[in-house]
Amino acid sequence: MRIVTADAYLKEEKATTSTEMTEAIDEVVLNIIRKVRADKDKALYDFTEKYDGVKLEELLVTEEEKKNAKKLVDPLFFEALVRAKENIEAFHREQKEKSWFVEKENGIMLGQKITPLEKVGVYIPGGKAAYPSTVLMNVIPAKIAGVPNVVMTTPLQPDGTVNPYVLAAADLVGVDTIYKIGGVQAIAALAYGTETVERVDKIVGPGNAYVARAKKWVYGDVGIDMIAGPSEICVVADDSAPVPYVAADLLSQAEHDESARAICITTSAEKAKEIKAEAEKQAISLERHPIVKQSLQNNGMIIIARNMEEAMEIVNNIAPEHLELMVKNPERWMHSVKNAGAIFLGNFSPEPLGDYFAGPNHTLPTNGTARFASPLGVYDFVKRSSIIRYSEKALLQHAEKIEKLAFAEGLTAHGKAIAIRKDDTDAPGKN
Repeated sequence: MRIVTADAYLKEEKATTSTEMTEAIDEVVLNIIRKVRADKDKALYDFTEKYDGVKLEELLVTEEEKKNAKKLVDPLFFEALVRAKENIEAFHREQKEKSWFVEKENGIMLGQKITPLEKVGVYIPGGKAAYPSTVLMNVIPAKIAGVPNVVMTTPLQPDGTVNPYVLAAADLVGVDTIYKIGGVQAIAALAYGTETVERVDKIVGPGNAYVARAKKWVYGDVGIDMIAGPSEICVVADDSAPVPYVAADLLSQAEHDESARAICITTSAEKAKEIKAEAEKQAISLERHPIVKQSLQNNGMIIIARNMEEAMEIVNNIAPEHLELMVKNPERWMHSVKNAGAIFLGNFSPEPLGDYFAGPNHTLPTNGTARFASPLGVYDFVKRSSIIRYSEKALLQHAEKIEKLAFAEGLTAHGKAIAIRKDDTDAPGKN
């Protein structure tokens, strides 16, 4: 874990994935997408055997598999999951939008109609960990938005089963259909459909680099939530921040994978040394120590800022996925933050609180995209249609202005569509 000055950090170029690596990933991704579009279910069976080492008998999770999963789940875990579900639902209900209509003079009515998407596909990754919390975070806002059909795909475990905790979470939040497929082939199936998998309107959920590139390639044929990169945390710590807390929170993100970014910004050089030493000490006892060690070595950083104003400048430059303000009066400094996916205030609001329990969504913009993107929410599962109604009187009142605007752009047919109504005062269907 490096310690650098603010000046040194600001001069560094942000690391990016090499073009060669992206091209290599894309070659694999595009081949899988083409195969799934051509061979449909057969391709899903073939790729599952090739990449997961499991020979599937069927793509759908059965009711019996769901029942068996419930028996394997720790009751205390399920109790915690239920409470987390309640918190997530309460938060996301506040995001729900309503259609609105405004009546104006002369029979003008304008408005916005909110319509939920018809069908959404949720991708839940497997690999190095199972993520039942991600099921809740992706499905609950879709359900609150009113999406009538939410389907889920998730890869198989090495023993050929779906993780029981993931299945229990899916059943709890009312996922309508679950497919036992993962990887690029799952994204392609959701985007284009197969004999078994119906195509969806939008795909949400995180995944590895291959899944992320697959989502990018199918975008346009289907909607997506975002292109999620490696997880990241930025902790701003002043003299009041408890060093063990800071270190523990940095490690909570470093354990995701070797590409995760754990960054601390502090105004004290002495504090920086203490945090580095504490993080290295705590890391040794972690189950995922090899991953944590590599993550800190690759991307761990402690930045020494001259003051809090400079610390906030660096925060906005990083635009982190998770930002913790372990400082005196964090509410004051919150208002200086322009770019962050989620902001955690004070010493007792650690990042895992948001990952699992508090209620706000944990699907957040990564890799600097918090400059222009937002957390996943109910608004990602609806469409907005503009509503316009003019009476004859209202249209005639403004007809000449509209014609002028159309003719100025050289779009004479646009202008004539107005003129024909202005000139034909006896046209049927007036009002």
